[in-house]
Amino acid sequence: MKPVLILAQALYAISICWAQTPKPQARTEAEYYVAAYAHRYKVPVALVRAIVERESDWQPCVISPKGAAGLMQLTAVTARRLGVRDRCNLEQNISGGVRYLAWLMKLFHDDLRLVVAAYYAGEDVTGRRTLAYRNPDAVAYVARIRTAYLRETRINPRTTNTSSERDVR
Repeated sequence: MKPVLILAQALYAISICWAQTPKPQARTEAEYYVAAYAHRYKVPVALVRAIVERESDWQPCVISPKGAAGLMQLTAVTARRLGVRDRCNLEQNISGGVRYLAWLMKLFHDDLRLVVAAYYAGEDVTGRRTLAYRNPDAVAYVARIRTAYLRETRINPRTTNTSSERDVR
């Protein structure tokens, strides 16, 4: 009986230590920039965090099969447009991605569903079709971001919302 107790206590101690392991420095730095630039450009921090989580899972220089790079998965064209010279530089990537989100928020009048769809599929196609845009990949992307956004904000999803509640619900 004693070996079982010892094993259980050891596993418990290991799990506590593992849960308290500090985040890698790059993640801590990225979270700082996310919060700082989100506040600076008046973009919900929870939205930026949800997008970073979905796009790169907080991996600093992941490159997609389509060539998007960095935490916020900026394409070369979008990065150039935003003045981002190094898409793998944490600060430049996050600054550019958040500025792009702020621009999309202005373009789509703070309707975060459209902002997220445009972030994924591009502002031109989203702007032409608005909520009639039914690309299954874009719809699934918006749903995933919505779930992460709600988790970040600790908002319980509701089945109804008013027109003044424009978010990714």
